[in-house]
Amino acid sequence: MTPDYKEKLISFYQSKRRMPTYTEMMSLFGFKSKNAVYRVVTKLIAAGIVTKDKLGKLIPSSSFDEIPMVGLVKAGLPAPGELLTDSLNIEDYLVPKKASTYLFEVDGKSMIDAHIDDGDIVVAERTNTAKDGDIVIAQVDGEFTMKYLRSKNNKLWLEPANKDFKPIYPEYELKIVAVVRSVMRRY
Repeated sequence: MTPDYKEKLISFYQSKRRMPTYTEMMSLFGFKSKNAVYRVVTKLIAAGIVTKDKLGKLIPSSSFDEIPMVGLVKAGLPAPGELLTDSLNIEDYLVPKKASTYLFEVDGKSMIDAHIDDGDIVVAERTNTAKDGDIVIAQVDGEFTMKYLRSKNNKLWLEPANKDFKPIYPEYELKIVAVVRSVMRRY
């Protein structure tokens, strides 16, 4: 089976956030019959790319949008590459707890020394507790910000990762909203 069918399904799913109907797949794959679509769907199910729910509706499997992991690349001195035969679902890797996860676009440069820049997207897990040194999304005296959480002698404050910014000490209240789990950046 050509991987072109899988790519077309993934593209459709990413744009519509649902699987196509058999009629839509006829058009998507350039087929003239639903029987041809049925044969491709059967192969996609056998390959573990898609599955059916309890009502018989076609749904993506856990490996549906995995990306091949093709090897290791040295970031130091050049060296021979090492090929791998694995794949990775980026969403599962970045977002292990989807029900309690939020994405935030970063606005500002106060965390630049933590490699979090203006325009980056942070993946944050909702929680009201964090450890000293965690990067958190916090509400300080009614305003939201992202900084390192610092704690000493039962006193909490927020510390930026940029020497041009000052620590934030709450006047009234500091509430943890989420802990940053990962950062995404496009080049």
